[in-house]
Formats: sequence, structure tokens, C-alpha cells
Amino acid sequence: MLGASWDLEDVVRAHGVQHAIITFSTAPTNVVLDMVRRFEALGVTVSTVPRLYESINGRLTLEYFGGIPLLTKHPVDPRGWRFKCKYAVERLIATLFLIALLPSFIVIAIAVRISLGKPILFRQVRVGRDGTHFEMLKFRSMRGSEPKPSELAHHPSTVGPGGIEGADRRTGIGRFIRQTSLDELPQLLNVVKGDMSIVGPRPERPGFVETFSKEVYRYSDRHRVKVGITGWAQIHGLRGRTSLEDRVEWDNYYIENWSPWLDVKTVLLTAAALFRGYRTSED
Repeated sequence: MLGASWDLEDVVRAHGVQHAIITFSTAPTNVVLDMVRRFEALGVTVSTVPRLYESINGRLTLEYFGGIPLLTKHPVDPRGWRFKCKYAVERLIATLFLIALLPSFIVIAIAVRISLGKPILFRQVRVGRDGTHFEMLKFRSMRGSEPKPSELAHHPSTVGPGGIEGADRRTGIGRFIRQTSLDELPQLLNVVKGDMSIVGPRPERPGFVETFSKEVYRYSDRHRVKVGITGWAQIHGLRGRTSLEDRVEWDNYYIENWSPWLDVKTVLLTAAALFRGYRTSED
């Protein structure tokens, strides 16, 4: 902490403060308002974190009741017609992609069959919309079986699981398809079936969901919509063993601020990230 409220002018000058963010405080309202005025007198712009910020999205109108400002939220309904249209369009797009990528599917399937044998697809139970369970599909990329739940029991609840758990069991082909995310292509079948969406929060295993729902704030809110092949959190670097709190924050931001453009932006940024990752792995 750089100083108390009575040090405000000294701190602003010493650190060249240009913008202040005021969050919740136990200080009386008149003290906080006085700080706002002091900031403004010093030429510092001020932002405030509103109460009930979890319920606020970008669709707000500002009205006044007498001299009191009222922020009215216009929420996105995850069960409304907009999301129904989103899912219908995504199922159509997934079907077209499956047809267009059929040659790639065949080549990858043959490579996996030669390097790993049967089965070609890896199936794992994940949690989807409203807590329903489904089998998520991937091309197999590793030898042997996945770690048992008991081996992952002590995974910290602050960090997301993922990546290579336990010993690296990837084959040469498996390493390539994971680096390029080609192992995720069979999830287009999950989209066509209606289990998943192209864009949405990434799905997790039931055991982890049960733990994280108890220990991570608003984790369960992610399940208001269908899970996705890619998501707003993932394009911000929150994949694998990264902060769960940050991931949940971005996932819920996506749900509450959803628009068709946000989906398009997410897909484009995903493609760019995959290209950069592949170029980096080549280098």
C-alpha cells in the first residue's frame, strides 16, 4: 500500500498517477466522495467499480430518478431466441466444416491408427450446459490410458487442469496434432450432435467441476450456455494450468456480453493464436 487517504496528494505526485480506480471500501461515503473530488482537483480521472458488478454487462442505459442515477441492465438471455439461433447456425457451420475437412480427418485417422492402433478417437466424459454429461471427442495423441482420478485428486482448485498430465505419453503424430490443435477437430461432431458449441466456455471433467463449483466463485455460472471448442478465456491465454478465477471471470464476461460479433472475433483470434503457436513450435 502506497499510503493512506491523507497521503493522496503526495502519492499522486510521487508516482505520476493519471487514473484512479475506486473499489469497495469500509470508509464512510463522504470520505470516498471527498477522495474523488481531490483526485479530480489534481487532474486525475476516476473510475469506480459498481456494486453488483457481477450482474452488469455492456448493455446499460443511464436514467435519473430525481437526482439519483439509475443504471438499467439489458441482459442476454442464455435461453432466449438469440442463443437458439447461435446454436442452430453453429451446427450448420460445423456440418459444413466436417464435409470440407473430411480429407484431413481421413489422413489424421490413418496416422493415428498407424502410430497408436485402435481406437482412433479418445472419448472423455465432460460437463456441458446445465450440468449435463456428454462424451467429448478428440483424436488420440497419447499411448496408454489417462491418469486415474485418484492421481489427480490433489490438483489445486486455483489452477485449471489440462496439458500433459503425468508422464509425457505423446507419439510424434500426437505431439504434432496437439501443437496444431488438430486433435480437437472431432469436437465438430459434438457440435453437430448438440452437446457443444463452437464458441463457449471450455468443458471440464465431472470430478473437477464438483470441486471447482464449491471453491471457485461463479464457476457454476459458466454452465448457463453450451460449452465450446474455443472460448473467450482461451484466446486471452487462459488455457491449461492457468488461473481458474481469471478463466471464470472471462467466461462469464463472454456469456453476459455475447453477440455474434464476439463469436466471430473469438474464432478469428483463435485462428491467429493457432498460427502463431504453430510457427513458434517450428522455430
